[in-house]
Amino acid sequence: MLTLKDLKVAYGPIEVLHGISLEVPRGGIVSLIGANGAGKTTILNTISGLLIPASGTVSFEDRDITGYKPDQVIRMGIAQVPEGRKVFTNLTVYECLLMGGLVRRDKKQVQKDIETVYEMFPRLKERRRQLAGTLSGGEQEMLAFGRALVAKPRLLLLDEPSMGLAPKMITEVAQFILMVRDQGMTVLLVEQNSELALTISDYGYVLETGSIIMSDKACNLINNQEVRKAYMGL
Repeated sequence: MLTLKDLKVAYGPIEVLHGISLEVPRGGIVSLIGANGAGKTTILNTISGLLIPASGTVSFEDRDITGYKPDQVIRMGIAQVPEGRKVFTNLTVYECLLMGGLVRRDKKQVQKDIETVYEMFPRLKERRRQLAGTLSGGEQEMLAFGRALVAKPRLLLLDEPSMGLAPKMITEVAQFILMVRDQGMTVLLVEQNSELALTISDYGYVLETGSIIMSDKACNLINNQEVRKAYMGL
C-alpha cells in the first residue's frame, strides 16, 4: 500500500534520513521503533507532505506522491495523528472533528462519520461542546484520533500515541489501534513504547540515526535480545 524507496531528507545541510526503504502492506500494522532523534517523526512528516525529501520516492497505492502538499496527501487517503495531539485548543470538540472533514465534499456524510466517532469515543460526545484545550491528555488523544478518522483515511499515521498517558489510557489506545485495523484500515505506528508497538504490530522496523538497522516480523523483534536490551530496557 505504501512504499518508501531510498528516501533521504535533510534539515538544511544536515541529512537526517539516509536512504530509508520500507513497505506498509494493506490491512496491517507496521511499527517504527527507535530512540529519540532516530528519524521516526521525520519519516511520517515526509509521507504527510510536511517535509520534501532531498531524494527518493514515496508511493501510495502504486502512485508516486513524492512532494505532494499536505492537503493533497489527505485527499489521497492518508491522515496523521501528530505527536502531542496538537488539537485546536480554542475550538470545541465538535468543531475540531469538523476540521477533519474540511478536505471532503460529502458534508452530510461528514456529520454521519462524526456520529460514528462519538460511538467509538462516548466521552467525546459527552464533551462535544467543551473546548478541546480543557480536555485531559487521554481525551485529547481520542479527539486527535477522531479528527483523523473523519478525514476517511485508508492509511493512518500515528506518532507517539501513548506519550504522556496513564497506563489505563495506553491500553485503550492499543485497543483502538487494533479496532481500526480490524475494520480494514492500515496503520503505520511510531512509538517510543517499543514493547507496546511490537505487541500490536504485524511487522516492525528499527531505526537508528536516520537508518534502518533491522526489520522483521514484530513477533520476532519483540523476542530479539538485542532489541529487548536496547529499546525495552530488558
